[in-house]
Amino acid sequence: MTKIHSFTLTKDGEQVTFSKEPAAVIAHLRNGRYNVTITRERQRRTLDQNALMWLWFTCIAQETGTPVQDVHDYYCSRMLTRTLTWNGKTQVIVEGTSKLSKERMTDFLGQVQADAASEFGITLPMPEDRYFEDFYQTYK
Repeated sequence: MTKIHSFTLTKDGEQVTFSKEPAAVIAHLRNGRYNVTITRERQRRTLDQNALMWLWFTCIAQETGTPVQDVHDYYCSRMLTRTLTWNGKTQVIVEGTSKLSKERMTDFLGQVQADAASEFGITLPMPEDRYFEDFYQTYK
């Protein structure tokens, strides 16, 4: 069985860090020719993002008299759709939020926040906002 030697590389601006010293990992390899591939690690949405989304949806649901799951489905159908063509047929696919990357979830939350403000006059605060704790206590 082939043992896989690996390390994690993290780049943040000009800063590059390694989980293990690359030379030490390479030194443990058997003689031979190797292919090295670098792939970007996909960060899933965070639990904090998910909790914030449901807190916001609870607020919208209570303020509009709409079931919270319907609020979720409404925003997914408005903002998370893609068109699929298969065997000559075109279909619109509505994605959920569970498989969104951290970056895509951030974009989605921003769209929800903007829409709630413009369509319903509802201000959805971020956790770092001054009145977030009051908002949280009201809609948790």
